[in-house]
Amino acid sequence: MDFATIAGIVAGIGLVLSSILMNSGLTVFWNAPSAMIVLGGTLAATLVAFPFSELMKVIKLFLRVFLERKSDHYHLINTMVEVCDVARKGGVLAIESKLGEIENEFLKKGLEMTVDGKDEATVNSLLKREIQQIRKSHKDGWEIFKEMGTFAPAFGMIGTLIGLIQMLADLSDVNSVGPKMAIALITTFYGAVVANLIFIPMTVKLKRRSATETLEMNLVLEGIAYIRKGVNPRFMKSVLENYLDSYHGKKDKKEDEGQKPVSEKK
Repeated sequence: MDFATIAGIVAGIGLVLSSILMNSGLTVFWNAPSAMIVLGGTLAATLVAFPFSELMKVIKLFLRVFLERKSDHYHLINTMVEVCDVARKGGVLAIESKLGEIENEFLKKGLEMTVDGKDEATVNSLLKREIQQIRKSHKDGWEIFKEMGTFAPAFGMIGTLIGLIQMLADLSDVNSVGPKMAIALITTFYGAVVANLIFIPMTVKLKRRSATETLEMNLVLEGIAYIRKGVNPRFMKSVLENYLDSYHGKKDKKEDEGQKPVSEKK
């Protein structure tokens, strides 16, 4: 469970509600037609913009915003170093004895293909294809949330225009102008809150989750390449940790040629 996401949403809603209650009641800020225009309009525009099959995937990605998958990249590197040591001493086929201990499914899949005798080009091609598919799936998800963050304020403005037109169409009662204007502006308020507290932050969160998962899969890809080449496990650990530290900005990104991952040397 990602408590940061839950805490952020709860804090955001709490701050908005607190600011409202300090100056008025909640009833002033509740209007069913306005909520229908913003939420219903956003959903309708999303259905128009994206295929239904992609929208079904969004439910799973929506849950990923709240469910954080714990991953220790340094532990993953240590696991690959152990496998590399086994392969160096007993050959590639000796890796099979370690497969049952490996938790990372992507690493296990790559090593299984290696043990089965698939050549390096085939293994790289299949693993890279899977990385691309996962990145595309993530991109489809965050693009949908990003567009929903655009649609919501737009429909808030549409709702405000509807309210202003209805108000201006009947100015016989001057005392009703103020309340009608307030109702018209509520729709813009709904659109802004939903976009900036829900949809846009979710877009950012999914992008970061995708980047972390892609980094992990690229580390596995590099590790398998080193294992197949039978390099010294200590050298492999040093290079992959340096690569990981550089990604996180802990070290200078300009690595020595001898310390670059295999894919960057090609």
